[in-house]
Amino acid sequence: MRITVGSRSHYVSIGQSNDDVREFGVYTKDHKEMINWLKDSGITTIAMESTGSYCRATSWQTLFTSLQTEGFEVILVSGHDVQNVKGKKTDMLDCTWIQKLHSLGLLRGSYLPDEQTRKLQTYCQHRKNIILHGAKYINRIQKHMRLMNIRLDVAIKDITGKSGSAIIKAILSGERDPTRLASLVDIRVKKSQEEIAASLTGEWKDDLLFVLQECWQMYQFYQEKLKVIDKKIESLLRQELLIDEIKIALPRNKKKQKNDPNFELRSIAHQILGVDFYQIGGIGDGTILTILSTLGTGIQKFPTSKHFVSWLRLAPNNKISGGKIISSRTQKGKNQLSLSLRQAANAIGNSKTHPLKKFFSRIAYKKGRGAAITATARKLAVIIYRMLVYKEKFNPKLHENDDRERLRNIVAMKKKIIKLNLTEVEKAAIFT
Repeated sequence: MRITVGSRSHYVSIGQSNDDVREFGVYTKDHKEMINWLKDSGITTIAMESTGSYCRATSWQTLFTSLQTEGFEVILVSGHDVQNVKGKKTDMLDCTWIQKLHSLGLLRGSYLPDEQTRKLQTYCQHRKNIILHGAKYINRIQKHMRLMNIRLDVAIKDITGKSGSAIIKAILSGERDPTRLASLVDIRVKKSQEEIAASLTGEWKDDLLFVLQECWQMYQFYQEKLKVIDKKIESLLRQELLIDEIKIALPRNKKKQKNDPNFELRSIAHQILGVDFYQIGGIGDGTILTILSTLGTGIQKFPTSKHFVSWLRLAPNNKISGGKIISSRTQKGKNQLSLSLRQAANAIGNSKTHPLKKFFSRIAYKKGRGAAITATARKLAVIIYRMLVYKEKFNPKLHENDDRERLRNIVAMKKKIIKLNLTEVEKAAIFT
């Protein structure tokens, strides 16, 4: 049996004739009517295709849950795997076509997280939206300060940090003296108070100050909401994932960033996953939250690391014709874990001491930085898979490849010596 999920109606096919196809609405009563009809027809397994990407569309989720609750075996298939032959396209024809594919066992289901992971995914997505909305108001604060020629963003790196917040609060309280405002900065600020005072000298305008105050209050509102959602995420990780207390306290590798969760994520994640991803380097709280909210503990659903990398769309999509590879570009996608791994790979490219830095630099030299980010993200995905499945610790020496790098350099030097056609005397002078 096959269901085509739409935003206004669902088409259900239990056979290949037109009489075997019915259209149902999207309301709860329509779902119940569909379930009763399927039970009366003796259906046990169902394939669903949702309009658009399954990770973005929401029409399928309530119906999917209802069908699973009633005992049906349900799989969600990608639209790329069920494309019909060219010609007239209708929902009814698509429905009967996919019913035929499903009856022949030619469809594979998409990876779907369990219920607890889905809840965490909802919270984490909301958390990202809160951070994005707060960032918009930071930009507006900077804009209206620049319109008054108050260039605090030049003097201080983060205007919403400790020093920047103190100065903005003083401005909104009525303080206008640049010297007094500059005296509020923390001693760790590198710029001198004279330069900071110069950046705080401008034209104070009532309309811009009013908007500045409104934007600041909205930013503070989102910061409070961020604390609320962090408590919700911590509660879910501790209670619903059966973690009542932290048994292993792990130290932090680096200073806490501004948008990091307001709880100790490293120890909780180690207790849930059984490994410490912070040892890899370049992976922070944001990536760990994405791993927990995307995979949870369901990494075993991928038979090998190649399946996992392919799901992330980090593996080359080789198209072969006539025995030749005509294209090997990776597939496009918006997998949140893939995006997080790419960000971590970019951070590795900016690092100087990371074990994967040489690998990143070698790929970047040959194919450019974009290819290096993708290749490094793929390598990180393989490392994460092996750590989760085999409970391995991250071993930096396995990825430094010093011996192979030394061998490459020796081979390159031999080629240069041969190319220069040096005499025995010149060779002896070089090595003495």
